[in-house]
Amino acid sequence: MALARTWSVGLAGVQGAMVEVEVDLAAGVPTVALVGLPDAVVRQSVDRVRAAVVNTGHEFPLRRVTIGLSPAAMPKQGSGFDLALAVAVLAAAKVLPAGRVRDLVLLGELGLDGSLRAVRGVLPAVLAAARAGHRQVVVPRDNADEAGLVEGIEVLAAGSLGQVVAHLAGRGPLTPHERAAASPPPPGPDLADVVGQAAGRRAVEVAAAGGHHVFLTGPPGAGKTMLAERLPGLLPPLDEQAALEVTAIASIAGTLPPGAPLVTRPTFEAPHHSATMAALVGGGSGQIRPGALCRAHRGVLFLDEAPEFPRSVLDTLRQPLERGSVTIHRANGSATFPCQAQLVLAANPCPCASAAGDTACTCSPLERRRYQSRLSGPLLDRIDLRVTLPPVTRAAWLDGTGRPESTAVVARRVRLARATAAARMAGTGLSLNSQVPGRLLRDRWPVGRSSLALAERALERGALSVRGFDRVLRVAWTLADLAGATTPGPDQVAEALGMRLQRVAA
Repeated sequence: MALARTWSVGLAGVQGAMVEVEVDLAAGVPTVALVGLPDAVVRQSVDRVRAAVVNTGHEFPLRRVTIGLSPAAMPKQGSGFDLALAVAVLAAAKVLPAGRVRDLVLLGELGLDGSLRAVRGVLPAVLAAARAGHRQVVVPRDNADEAGLVEGIEVLAAGSLGQVVAHLAGRGPLTPHERAAASPPPPGPDLADVVGQAAGRRAVEVAAAGGHHVFLTGPPGAGKTMLAERLPGLLPPLDEQAALEVTAIASIAGTLPPGAPLVTRPTFEAPHHSATMAALVGGGSGQIRPGALCRAHRGVLFLDEAPEFPRSVLDTLRQPLERGSVTIHRANGSATFPCQAQLVLAANPCPCASAAGDTACTCSPLERRRYQSRLSGPLLDRIDLRVTLPPVTRAAWLDGTGRPESTAVVARRVRLARATAAARMAGTGLSLNSQVPGRLLRDRWPVGRSSLALAERALERGALSVRGFDRVLRVAWTLADLAGATTPGPDQVAEALGMRLQRVAA
């Protein structure tokens, strides 16, 4: 009997879990038994490994081969186990020294010719290996920069199974990979391109400063999409922890930009209104993948033509928006993804979507109400800022007196406002006004009753829910931070209430 062990990593959501790969060779009819809850892709790896081993110049053992993936109760998914299986088989067959592979972590998919191909989820896998105490990992060459983001672990990049075998046999050592300096990402769209729309520009600035959700309504051509696309540029760059979280999600989703292993800017996701529930939140029939909401973590999720989305799909956003994470359950397991994204909804005021606004609308009042009611009340109750954009006038478009403020100018104000809020909330574990629980907001940072008079009257007459009242307070604090005030005054509360109640502004 010959036995060899090595290591790989399985993924559950954005978390990696160490998987020990054991191969036992015994006398008997030549066959391969793969145990440990493998999915279809992992089961097919036996054929890929056999072909890769043979085409690399070695013999696949003609014995009874038992391959065990431990822990046995954890589902194993994906093609990232191929390299570990091949190396363990060769070690069990005495082609490689078993001692050299015992503590090695191997990730990668094998081609039939023995080439090593990139796989998804390398960053969370290498992070899991580092937490487990491993100090060396072998990855495909195309994943090397991504794996090199993890401190304290040596990354060996290989292009084929033959190179890995030569390294482990001592014939051609692989050199540790040095991550190249990433090129700066290209600049995003500039807020200076948006003509007029003072209310819309103010809304995205407030949203960026406080992390608030936004609902923009207005006729076609009013600038709803332009404003949403420029919101990520107003957000500060991601810190190290946030960048690793966002990069891990992009790695699992397969959306990591080539040549940019670390995502340092807030992301922008804009799914089409035909997106399914799984596409928006996450899921899938096999391996659970993050949806658009999760891919927008620490960034912006933009839903254009929001009433055209199925109502049941939109309502799945309610709980994740509150919790900042989503857990997707399937019969064979579950996965949790972070989703602290800013939601931006955009909608036309009616089905006919006349560019001239209400003056040329052909919809009846009933049609307008039906169209607007496609967005449920509980979902809209979670939106802090609701702004109606008027049509862009000829004077604003052709006879503007000056260039509007650029993204850089507004982003500086946003950074100062965020720094003010973070200093005020130091020691609470919070950094944005939108994150503060209502009870803590009222008890620790009370606002004078004279300043809250308008909001209290709106609460009394039913125009605001209790949740809405707290959200008005949060927005008022953001407005105070932008204005450099120590506490919200009547003006900030009135402006926050106006944004909440969707008053039309010029």
